Amino acid sequence: MSGRPGGPAGAAVPGTGAPTGSGTGTGTSTRTGTAGGTRTGGDGMRVAVIGGGPGGLYAAALLKRLDPSRSVTVHERNAPEDTFGFGVVLSDETLGGIEHADPAVYAALKREFVRWDDIDIVHRGRTLTSGGHGFAALGRRRLLGVLHERCRELGVVLRFRSEAPPAAQLAATHDLMVAADGVHSATRDAFASAFRPKVTTHRCRYIWLAADFALDAFRFEIAETEHGVLQLHAYPYESAGESGPGASTVIVEAREEVWRAAGFEGTDERASAEQCAKLFPETLGGGPLRGNNSQWIAFRTVVNERWSHGNVVLLGDAAHTAHFSIGSGTKLAVEDALALAACVAEQPDLPAALAAYEEERRPVVLSTQRAARGSLEWFEDLATYTGQPPRQFAFNLLTRSRRVTHDNLRLRDPGFVAGVEAEAGVPEGTPPMFTPFRLRELTLRNRVVVSAMDMYSAEDGTGGSGAWPGTGPEPGPGAETGPGAGPGAGGLGTPGDFHLVHLGARALGGAGLVMTEMVCVSPGGRITPGCTGLWTDGQEAAWSRVTGFVHAQSPGTAIGVQLGHSGRKGSTRLMWEGIDEPLPEGNWPVVAPSPLPYREGVNQVPHALTAGEMAAIREEFTESARRAARAGFDLLELHCAHGYLLSSFLSPLTNRRADAYGGGIDARLRFPLEVFDAVREVWPRQRPMTVRVSATDWAQGGLTPEESLRVAAAFRDHGADAIDVSTGQVVADERPDFGRSYQTPYADRIRNALGAPVIAVGAISSWDDVNSLLLAGRADLCALGRPHLYDPHWTLHAAAEQGYQGPGAPWPLPYRAGSRRPPTGRTDAPKPRLSL
Repeated sequence: MSGRPGGPAGAAVPGTGAPTGSGTGTGTSTRTGTAGGTRTGGDGMRVAVIGGGPGGLYAAALLKRLDPSRSVTVHERNAPEDTFGFGVVLSDETLGGIEHADPAVYAALKREFVRWDDIDIVHRGRTLTSGGHGFAALGRRRLLGVLHERCRELGVVLRFRSEAPPAAQLAATHDLMVAADGVHSATRDAFASAFRPKVTTHRCRYIWLAADFALDAFRFEIAETEHGVLQLHAYPYESAGESGPGASTVIVEAREEVWRAAGFEGTDERASAEQCAKLFPETLGGGPLRGNNSQWIAFRTVVNERWSHGNVVLLGDAAHTAHFSIGSGTKLAVEDALALAACVAEQPDLPAALAAYEEERRPVVLSTQRAARGSLEWFEDLATYTGQPPRQFAFNLLTRSRRVTHDNLRLRDPGFVAGVEAEAGVPEGTPPMFTPFRLRELTLRNRVVVSAMDMYSAEDGTGGSGAWPGTGPEPGPGAETGPGAGPGAGGLGTPGDFHLVHLGARALGGAGLVMTEMVCVSPGGRITPGCTGLWTDGQEAAWSRVTGFVHAQSPGTAIGVQLGHSGRKGSTRLMWEGIDEPLPEGNWPVVAPSPLPYREGVNQVPHALTAGEMAAIREEFTESARRAARAGFDLLELHCAHGYLLSSFLSPLTNRRADAYGGGIDARLRFPLEVFDAVREVWPRQRPMTVRVSATDWAQGGLTPEESLRVAAAFRDHGADAIDVSTGQVVADERPDFGRSYQTPYADRIRNALGAPVIAVGAISSWDDVNSLLLAGRADLCALGRPHLYDPHWTLHAAAEQGYQGPGAPWPLPYRAGSRRPPTGRTDAPKPRLSL
């Protein structure tokens, strides 16, 4: 697939050199390909488009423009002047693509645009403004009018006020059928077995309305009522002028239960508009709102496993939707149309074109949908944020999708960000990540945590390391049986030079807190032969060597130990030899709350623990905690995540017990809380203790959002100083929704719903993400794993890149000469004078 310069999807398409609107042959492709009777380019391809929205019309215009010999027909059941909603927002990126692809359309749209830079956030009688954002909008009717005119100029046939023939019929009588028939796509439904759609209905209701005056900014206003929180999203789409006062789109949104309690259920358009107008006096000033066939609806996220089937292709909302709060619906549809037309022109046949279209667009769409979901969920949980300080609330709102960040916003509006930082008590010139944080008597000098990461490099009991094959045979089963196996297992599980260097390097690298890997409480509690432990005097001495180095060579860096038991996920190979695969020989018995293997037919069926065995394991945890205290660790974390033993008690997918330790969430919490209480009892009172949890199982029937809050609240109430919020790895058939910072919303929810300090984890990859999460109040600490594997001095380098040299990131004395970024080459060299 060829790259195309310009625009978001490589927007410049072949054959755009002919004069605009000339009607001459601008399609330069002479390639002919057939697949099931399909044809591409220069041979009179027959194209049917179902749906006369912006995406369908733009696709029709571009397909016709690139090859005038094509017969292109658009089927739209509504009248040309009919539309739903009012204004459309397009980004500069998308407009650049339109300009490259069809200058005539761009020129017509440019004349209509309303442009503005500011976003206003109105909350509790106070308006805060952030500038430098850059928006362009126009009326939806005018956008459709421009596209209608362009289609007619090019010879596209527009059929209004009639239903399109059935999709199967159009597909049989045309070479290409473009389904741009919206979120309720009949085409998608007709071929559901091929497209395999998933439609998710969300928790808020919203209604599209309009105000007959032009706002001067994108406006968010929050209404806190006796029924709950409602929010307004509004923006101008028609400028004030000689023709009138202009107009603005107004969207009102509320959680379903708030919408019902406020009395909107059953109200007609007029009554809804009147009631909404009264809720937002700061924005509307007492003025009226009007509708346009407006109804209260719930947003539906559409995802399809495939976007094409034979010669039928989905486009826009038929293929995917993104919540209106990031303004991407029309943007995505227009970009889809551009990419589809270009791929049809570039590829040798239609199957290749449709495959290239999906390959090009799917990553862009998935990224947008992740951002949109973050924004959608933020507004669903809006009530948890309304108590934040006003500037933090505004910053949180602006960065909710994680596309706008601390650094990005600081470039757009440095004064706004400075105000947020001042309100939060961040010293001038100090990035938020380099402010201190206190847990009991431990003060961390910054908010960066080196996440616990299993290294699988401990001694294996033979004098060798579990990480290095060939150093000796695998340990036999005799030394590793049963939950009560204890001291005297030789060098098994002992940290060595690798751990000293690995953890020591990260401590020298500037993080406020460095965590060990999961340190196992018994031989039978190991995940692999290479896992470390803390059940012998030798292990305790080895860990003391590590903590001693950290405290002596990196003063001010704290080191924490994470204690855990593998449960049913134990007795497996080293990660790089086959993650979660059982050992080829020398397996030890595994235990769990219920006799359910991690993978049926692959992993062992675990022994279901008896009450006596659970008591023995609890004592193993307390003995390891005592050793950890003597070894000099500053913080202890109890591992109740990722499907290991304590985690498997919490999840309904892995705990099927019928006794006091199974059933509802309070019963499933019982044993993990017993272990926590026992460990907290022996862990020094002045030293903090945290708990790592999996806030979702990423699997149907798993831990619910309400249960995850209950888990976090229970540990908080029992004395946990912070909740380390991870997700998943509980069951093998999980379906995690990976993406940048993808787990952080779970930490955010726990922090703001419960007021509990949290450690956020999960694909946090940049210092900008860390600053954004902290300043928005979504996290107290941020744990990063892979970035610290890539760069042991990640924190110090983050300080250097931000020009920070304060107490939150002191360079070790031997390294201080390297505290400035080195020059990168001739681009940094002084430039000569070349003019008078």
